[in-house]
Amino acid sequence: MHLTKFGHACVRVEKDGRRLVIDPGGLTEPAALDGADAVLVTHEHFDHFSEETLRRAAERDRGLRIWANPAVAARLDGLGTRVTAVGEGEAFTAAGFEVTVHGTWHAVIHPDIPRVANVGFLIDGALFHPGDALTVPDAAVDTLLLPAHAPWSTVGHLIDYLREVAPRDAYAIHDGALNDTGTAMVGGLLGDNGPGTPARYHRLAPGATVRVDRLSATDAGRRGRR
Repeated sequence: MHLTKFGHACVRVEKDGRRLVIDPGGLTEPAALDGADAVLVTHEHFDHFSEETLRRAAERDRGLRIWANPAVAARLDGLGTRVTAVGEGEAFTAAGFEVTVHGTWHAVIHPDIPRVANVGFLIDGALFHPGDALTVPDAAVDTLLLPAHAPWSTVGHLIDYLREVAPRDAYAIHDGALNDTGTAMVGGLLGDNGPGTPARYHRLAPGATVRVDRLSATDAGRRGRR
């Protein structure tokens, strides 16, 4: 499958002519949804979820399906069975992609700030989008979409997260608030100049596309035993 980066935390995954979009929020251009067959939403924060954008996309395409946590699904009332609420441990097929759901809560920003629900999505057993959390799935992950900058984490947290998940590749998302200096600093510490992780760290420019390969059964078994 092919992965395309859009604004901030949004990506599109394509395979065999089908398009799956994850977290098209308020910092993402609406064109990210062009030709989409299905949408996944991790949580309700504006930078991951735009109700207006999704409703407009659903009006344009009556075949568009949306999967999200219950809080997001409730805000899309009126779309009927086209919206499905999902939670930790569930599995479903979206636009031909096999999806499993991992995690329950948004990362803690501060004890005085209420937490919201957050789910992560593992796509075709290969690509994991954690939303706003450092969730470690109970499955091998080949390619991790890494929240590179957030008010709830440090680069130290990201290093430890990469070591625990142990993907082959990590692609930066959630980086819309970083300027060029911040991007270079984070990339340096997560790359060869940092203390070391098992993952190759990459940052895609908005609109750039890369190929994402699924783990072989042998590699998946080996990583599952790590």
